[in-house]
Amino acid sequence: MRPILVIAERKLTAPGRLNPASLEAIAAAQELGRHLQAPVQAVLLEAEAAGGLAAELAQYQLEAVLHARHAALAAYSPDVWTAALVQIVTAAQPSLVLLPHTYQVRDFAPQLATRMGAGLISDVIGLSAAQGEPRFLRPMFQGKFAAEVGFAARQEGAPGFATLQIGAFRADAAARGASPAPIRDLAVTPPASRLQAGEVFQEAKQAVDLTQAPVIVSVGRGIKEPKNLDLMRELAAALGAELAASRPICDAGWLPMDRQIGSSGQTVAPKLYLAVGISGAIQHLVGMKGSRTIVAINKDPEAPIFEVADYGIVGDLFAVVPALIEALRAAS
Repeated sequence: MRPILVIAERKLTAPGRLNPASLEAIAAAQELGRHLQAPVQAVLLEAEAAGGLAAELAQYQLEAVLHARHAALAAYSPDVWTAALVQIVTAAQPSLVLLPHTYQVRDFAPQLATRMGAGLISDVIGLSAAQGEPRFLRPMFQGKFAAEVGFAARQEGAPGFATLQIGAFRADAAARGASPAPIRDLAVTPPASRLQAGEVFQEAKQAVDLTQAPVIVSVGRGIKEPKNLDLMRELAAALGAELAASRPICDAGWLPMDRQIGSSGQTVAPKLYLAVGISGAIQHLVGMKGSRTIVAINKDPEAPIFEVADYGIVGDLFAVVPALIEALRAAS
């Protein structure tokens, strides 16, 4: 069976670290591999002198880690990355290539798929298989609907390409192997870049990237007015959480736009997501429904947020939140 290939991404803003979205992609590939009875491999692009990240990847349940090293890969460049990955994918002959839906991937993946004569399905939030073929769930119309799609036709031997929405799969679900996976060094000969690299783009401008926060307190229109954010900040501090919001709060300017969760904001999957005064419109749900534990506080028992919540409190948030803060402080 041809393997599923995961293109892992290192953090260009923090040398020597994997982008956690790479582990989300590995978890998704392992899930799909179980459906298709296909092995999973990962590929890592690094400069010649780099090392260590391949060994980190090898701790996961993979058939192999394909380690491509070349001096031209020290800094990201879409033409260099595409040329190198064409060589790697051609050599690996995977049936499917999965990538995290990062800014970097969005830059080169369409070119890579086109060069390989293959289709690209982007922003995938769910995976399954039917009749031995992968199926992908992706949001449509700003998250109002979800469509199940697949590859209609491919050139002979060409893989399918799919990018995975950040937060749709849990990084901690990536299974570790009983022993390290073999690391295979690959020789690549990418061309010199035709581009002059500028400043590395920062996906999140805030002090802490919400996509990496383990606990998030998110607020909605139920808080009524901006002065009540002080109470929500107290709750976030008591939980050691980051403060976020639904779109109406950010549109009103109560919190910066980089604190917005949802289809037009950030997609998160923390260990704990506490939704306070959020009704649960579908545009918000697509940005947080991958959270491990969801707790909702809302006075409307019919609020859609309760459909995805693991725990729900039906009540006035201005009574519930102070009591919760007091209990947290007493327990600390």
